Amino acid sequence: MAKTDWKAEAKALKKKVRKLKDSFSAAATPMAEAMAGAVEGAVGDVIAAAKKALKPVSPLAPAAFPTLPAIKGAEFAAVEAGVRYQNRKDVMLVRLAPGTTIAGAFTRSSTRSGCVRDCQVKLATKVPAGAGAAIIVNSGNSNAFTGRAGDHAVAMVTGAVADALKIPASRVFSSSTGVIGEPLPFKAITAKVPDLVAALAEGAVDMAAQAIMTTDTFPKGAAATVQGTGGPIQIAGIAKGSGMIAPDMATMLVYIFTDAKISAATLQKMVSRGVGPTFNSITVDSDTSTSDTLLVAATGQSTAAPVAGAVAKAFEVALHGVMHDLALQVVRDGEGATKLVEVRVTGAKSDEEAAKVAFSIANSPLVKTAVAGQDPNWGRIVAAVGKSGAVADRDRLTIRFGDILVAEKGWRSPTYDEDAAAAYMQGDALVFHIDLGLGRARRSVWTCDLTARYIEINADYRS
Repeated sequence: MAKTDWKAEAKALKKKVRKLKDSFSAAATPMAEAMAGAVEGAVGDVIAAAKKALKPVSPLAPAAFPTLPAIKGAEFAAVEAGVRYQNRKDVMLVRLAPGTTIAGAFTRSSTRSGCVRDCQVKLATKVPAGAGAAIIVNSGNSNAFTGRAGDHAVAMVTGAVADALKIPASRVFSSSTGVIGEPLPFKAITAKVPDLVAALAEGAVDMAAQAIMTTDTFPKGAAATVQGTGGPIQIAGIAKGSGMIAPDMATMLVYIFTDAKISAATLQKMVSRGVGPTFNSITVDSDTSTSDTLLVAATGQSTAAPVAGAVAKAFEVALHGVMHDLALQVVRDGEGATKLVEVRVTGAKSDEEAAKVAFSIANSPLVKTAVAGQDPNWGRIVAAVGKSGAVADRDRLTIRFGDILVAEKGWRSPTYDEDAAAAYMQGDALVFHIDLGLGRARRSVWTCDLTARYIEINADYRS
């Protein structure tokens, strides 16, 4: 049944149930009322099952949510607040131990949300000695482009958390994700703060990952362990993101936690160095969000000595590995995605030139729809290189699909086999390698295909 038909049928069915319930209620008997309730419940179950069927899990999703290590000094909770969604957790809270250091990166959108601006101010504020910290996130409403009312909502939510946890309001960071331009019903969130506080537990990070989802089809998590001096250092991260993905700093909503002892300044340098090749190297639809936020919190609760020397290098590699893992999971969950594509550009004159070519290809609707159709239409890649604005030389350019040499020396390679290329396109993980032959700079960008499902999801996003 088509989606529009399903909606009409569901609406008609609900109407019939209401009439039936009214007639039962008129009979004013316990049995009649019980029958009405049973019918209504059954219809609700049918509708819920139909909705789930209409939102299948991405075929590129991991087999299961990973087992994330408990991060000492970080406690999680999630509840149903009904911000927009019903019958699902949509608000999460993290309590962080006193002494926690925090670093972050945010969207550079000129229409960024009140939460983003508030977080940026707080990260630049001097930390009170021995203060704890907290992060609260809601899904369903981005609280973006909501004027002073949006700023007030941020203050109310963060203030309620600060009061409940007895920490300075300057140490409560918030994020909101969902529909843009609608006032945040912040009272629905503040009313649930006591329940969130009561539910805080080290082992509840998986519920937090679920609570921050919007059009995501699966929760995203990644972890790493580094052997420090005197004990292990744990890293665990969660993320949300599926559509409106073309980061301009970090990406979507990402929260990474570690028990490492590390200064805020050092942690910030590592985060800033890591966003380029990870979150700033993915794109689903070329649209940058108003709410993109990355926060990394280090509780300092590990038995290991403060991060330094060789351990610092290992820690940074592990941190960037978690960031990269989460970034690729976001692309794998791209709205309607069926294929993960790496666009690998080498031989560019500069890093900037390499990025221009990579993103031109990765964001091309013509390239992305060819991928969806499993069509090895390499001419679309040629066109994307040409329009990128980067310097390119026809006779030095080479194009490969995986190990298949497609074009070289200004023309299709004499060894090119269209059937082999078509077979390669049937895979769910593809690599397009473009060498410009002009220098030594390189850049890899990850994207996905563009399918009819993307249009369906975004056409009905608010309904």
